[in-house]
Amino acid sequence: MRHPLYFGNLLILVGFCIASANPWVIGIVIAFWVIWYPAAVRYEDAKLERLFGDEPPQACEARHRYRWVREVIHEAQTQAPLLERYGAKTMRWFNRPWPATLMFFAVLALVFQAVFSWATPLMDAIDAGASGLSAWISGLLPDNAFASFLTDGVIAGVGSVIVFLPQILILFLFIIILEDSGYLARAAFLMDRVMRGVGLSGQSVIPMLSSFACAVPAIMATRVIPNRRDRIATILAAPFMTCSARLPVYALLIAAFVPDRSLGWFNLQGVVLMGLYLLGIVGGLVTAWIMKQSALRGPKPQFALALPEFRWPNPQTVLIKLLDRARIFLRRAGTVIFTVAVLVWALAYFPRSSEIQADLEAAVAEAQATRSGTALVADLRQLENEAAAEQLEQSLLGRAGRFVEPVFRPLGWDWRVSAAVIAGFPAREVVVAVMGTIYAVGEEAEEASLASKLRSAEWPDGRPIFTLPMVLGLLLFYAWCLQCAATIAVIRRETNSWRWPAFAWTYMTVLGYSGAFLVYQLGSLAH
Repeated sequence: MRHPLYFGNLLILVGFCIASANPWVIGIVIAFWVIWYPAAVRYEDAKLERLFGDEPPQACEARHRYRWVREVIHEAQTQAPLLERYGAKTMRWFNRPWPATLMFFAVLALVFQAVFSWATPLMDAIDAGASGLSAWISGLLPDNAFASFLTDGVIAGVGSVIVFLPQILILFLFIIILEDSGYLARAAFLMDRVMRGVGLSGQSVIPMLSSFACAVPAIMATRVIPNRRDRIATILAAPFMTCSARLPVYALLIAAFVPDRSLGWFNLQGVVLMGLYLLGIVGGLVTAWIMKQSALRGPKPQFALALPEFRWPNPQTVLIKLLDRARIFLRRAGTVIFTVAVLVWALAYFPRSSEIQADLEAAVAEAQATRSGTALVADLRQLENEAAAEQLEQSLLGRAGRFVEPVFRPLGWDWRVSAAVIAGFPAREVVVAVMGTIYAVGEEAEEASLASKLRSAEWPDGRPIFTLPMVLGLLLFYAWCLQCAATIAVIRRETNSWRWPAFAWTYMTVLGYSGAFLVYQLGSLAH
């Protein structure tokens, strides 16, 4: 094999000879070439051997370069811990469709189990505190309208809603952590395929997920959807999602009528709560599908989303957001719910019937003359309860409830439940406060728990009012009915028309009523 310099130098000399065309010059060049070339070859070989040894120059240079890279890389780069690396691999695995779907439902199950399991001690403490405060005020003040206002109106009304604050905070704690960790964005990406089945895209998922907190900001968040048809369909579906205002109603009825029983690893009450959330999701998706197949028909939208990296939630951010949600809830309890509770108390307390009071006094005097001991105490308690029920029935609220009772009687509701539901149409969370006020005025005052009062409520013939079919129908009604004046107002503002809010209110009310009717009637036949 010739040396690399051989052909290059040979070409130069040949060219020089041709150019000169002189025999002496050509002879000198040939002699120089015969003497110089071997010396040049030996010199170049010695230099290459000195630099690279017996290895090819390219291999030696590559080895030297990568040796330098290995020495420098330890200073410029650190390797993640083994646990962190496996955690990243696990998260990438959970980004796949089937594992991500299973994880999504597992997270939902954990959230709803925690809402009941973790909040029970705090709820019991708040309920005991409200009952003790009510009993202390009753013993301190004489039996008059002011004492009833404080105990039956303010404490029974507002306290019956504040008792659900631990459950609401636990729910929002999970939502904030999932949002701050980047999981909610993945939930939106995961649900894109489901949303396409109803004619929407993953752009509608974020507003609908926000509806689990409140439908008002969720409807405002639909502004990011460019297509007007898709935006209106999302607006009509968003109120079906179970917002925080529904949670007190769900928690009250589930705690009162669903047994606290374990189903393997799950609690039955948590399973029912998760079912109600899924029921709202199904109602919203079916509504969106119906609208996209009829009045809002259009092409399926495209959706692109940059998934953020998973990260540990910032404790300070989580705490600030959680305290903000608590402040909003307590502010509503101190303003809207307080006002409604006082108004309902006034309607339930006035006017007072002097005839009922005179009959009570006469019956009490007769019992004191003929009874003694524990029998006398039991008779007096029964007489007072009967008189309180009669006073409530002839009050303004009782008369209004009697007036609307025929409309809701097919659902198994008496006039008290009907009056509470009607009073809750401006804001559904006040229903619990209204029930707390109604049953505090008309039921035995020593029964501190509103749940126990509902369980003991009866029709005039002694049949229980809150049967299982009736409770299931009532839960279905609240899952599908639109009872929020703020939501109606923001739909009007976002659509710039009263047509869509009127349609939403009518559609959801009819749907909730029809569902409650079917559940009660079919359940009563099978019960």
